Amino acid sequence: MSRRVSLPGAQELFHSQGRPTDEPAPDPVAESARSGQPAEELAEEQADAPSPDEKPATSRRVRHDEKITVYVTSDELMDLERTRLVLRGDHRLAVDRGRIVREAIHLALEGVKDDGAASALVRRLREQ
Repeated sequence: MSRRVSLPGAQELFHSQGRPTDEPAPDPVAESARSGQPAEELAEEQADAPSPDEKPATSRRVRHDEKITVYVTSDELMDLERTRLVLRGDHRLAVDRGRIVREAIHLALEGVKDDGAASALVRRLREQ
């Protein structure tokens, strides 16, 4: 005896997840080219963004109007990426590399302001 089963179509499946099928998914690579922001950071931001049906939560996100370019060695970049993964895996903090760098800058500048010559930044810069 054959039993007929009716399964939902793509329209019903995707629409229930907040994304209609006639609307293309955002392309992080194309968006990266337009904004100048690395594709992996854009993909993380889009994954963290609420769906159109969700009520937006209060965002701690800050708009950054200025941009600098920092050159790092491949080892420094790997260390930064490892730290990002540790923050995500061990501490459940989904942050991008830019946020880590901004927080590190904040800590370094705060250290110079509070500790002056005894700050870690001044000591490290003197060693070079």
